[in-house]
Amino acid sequence: MHLALPTRKSSNPPLYAARSSRLQFPMIRRSRAKTILIGVCAFSAFLFLLSQIFGGAESIPPGTPPVVLVTVLDGEALYSKEYIQDIKENRIEYAKKHGYATFFPTENDYELSGSPVSWSKIPALRHALTKFPHSTYFWFLHQNALIMNPFIKVETDIMDPKVLESNMIKDQSIVPPDSVIKTFAHLKGSVIDFVLTQDKDGLAPGSFIIRRGDWAKFFLDSWFDPLYRSYNFQKADTHALEHIVQWHPTILSKLALIPQRIMNAYGEEGSADESGRYKAGDFVIRFAGCEPAKASTSCEAEAALYSKQWRTIFNA
Repeated sequence: MHLALPTRKSSNPPLYAARSSRLQFPMIRRSRAKTILIGVCAFSAFLFLLSQIFGGAESIPPGTPPVVLVTVLDGEALYSKEYIQDIKENRIEYAKKHGYATFFPTENDYELSGSPVSWSKIPALRHALTKFPHSTYFWFLHQNALIMNPFIKVETDIMDPKVLESNMIKDQSIVPPDSVIKTFAHLKGSVIDFVLTQDKDGLAPGSFIIRRGDWAKFFLDSWFDPLYRSYNFQKADTHALEHIVQWHPTILSKLALIPQRIMNAYGEEGSADESGRYKAGDFVIRFAGCEPAKASTSCEAEAALYSKQWRTIFNA
């Protein structure tokens, strides 16, 4: 009896055996999933780039105040409670009209390492930048000043690029009358991050505005550098400011000087010529040069002449 011989194997087998369909489907699914994932990532990156180019890097939460008004208050009880309360109410009533925020730290809130208390404005502004991280403008106004025209808005009447550019004093000596370092003549209003005025002696940082951003933080940190505080400048932070503005183009290139009466008009005691003296309708009157302890030049006595006026104007 003969049995059938088994089938003879081919002497030329295929190089690779074909995969079974059971193994092919998972591979296809994994390949498609990888392609879809790459596509989603690419699309997300595209949307991110568009948001950076056209939509900005952040969204400002609803209700964010566009302007924060910062006034550092006396921490040594050199002024009466009534005077300090009048100053605070003046800022608060103005801020309410425009949806702004107010911030009232005291001189003792910050470690100054023995430096004059006038330096406290700088860490106060740095503090405000942290406390109000989405607000655009930060206006420092010295305690011994009153807002007299509540209808002027910071963001439209001062900081709007076109308005600012029309008011900028270009090619102006930083320290009058003949400082060789002058404001740049080519700057546009849209690039300005720091706005202040001059009086007849030099820069007048009793009222100034900075725009929120990395540059503002860099500027305040530079101004508050312990090295400058150790120099014992005659006018402390004011002379330090004049120094860094004149010798650091990074700061000068973001600065605009505007006429004094726009936001820093002086009363009778201040160091200003006639163009810088307060006139009815001006935004602010600052009692520069007043002293708390001298009756003849008392800040409270000078402010009393205008306290009823600002309340009448605000309630008109």
